[in-house]
Amino acid sequence: MTRRMAFMAGRDRQQRPVALVTGAGRSAGIAASVVVKLAQTGWDVGFTYWTPYDERMPWGADPEAVRQLRDRAGEHGAATAATEADLSDPDAAAAVFGTVERELGPVTALVLAHCESVDSGLLDTTVESFDRHFAVNARASWLLIREYAQRFQGAHGTERIISLTSDHTAGNLPYGASKGALDRITLAAARELAHLGVTANAVNPGPTDTGWMTAEVKDAVLRSTPLGRLGLPQDCANLVAFLCSTDGGWINGQLLHSDGGFA
Repeated sequence: MTRRMAFMAGRDRQQRPVALVTGAGRSAGIAASVVVKLAQTGWDVGFTYWTPYDERMPWGADPEAVRQLRDRAGEHGAATAATEADLSDPDAAAAVFGTVERELGPVTALVLAHCESVDSGLLDTTVESFDRHFAVNARASWLLIREYAQRFQGAHGTERIISLTSDHTAGNLPYGASKGALDRITLAAARELAHLGVTANAVNPGPTDTGWMTAEVKDAVLRSTPLGRLGLPQDCANLVAFLCSTDGGWINGQLLHSDGGFA
């Protein structure tokens, strides 16, 4: 008996809807908070991670993150399916959906929280870095949305697409430019998938304290935020969970700022 079958055998409850969250490789990240929040609000959750990305970033790999995230979601009755996926690979989208569907069932909500993010500007960005940013942040998002639509099985009006974006561009050119492309892809889905009843929204959480901020950055963000505190991963997760809910079903085709007034 598989872990999924054993887990389901021990639960006497109606089948939970399934969400797929990308980019949940760090316990401190927004994606991890989204996974836990969706588990709290009644979802089973598949999620992706990519250790080589974290290993080459200043914060380093978080080897216990996947196990801890599964445990935290399980505390709220959620089944999970974790998949390590290099989203720069064009074949990754189909493979991820195949794994999640086998272990959890059809995906109702797709939350795109993965990213490639390496600071560089107009003059020092390399072609390799530029292409990798667009492969991960834009192309992979398009392929995941396409895979989601092609596998659509839900009732009209029940399905959700949410992408996490950013308007940071200067000094972070390939990240910001590829996130701009992500916005357009997401907003296109709101129109092109209207016949399926899928809503699609992009959320800009603004500067969020996930461990990357220096003391100087924190001070600057605090001075620029009317509510006078740093954004937390849970702030974004709360909005994502609302957009995934029945109550959030009339919000569609929007680029939402959820940043305490920073913008």
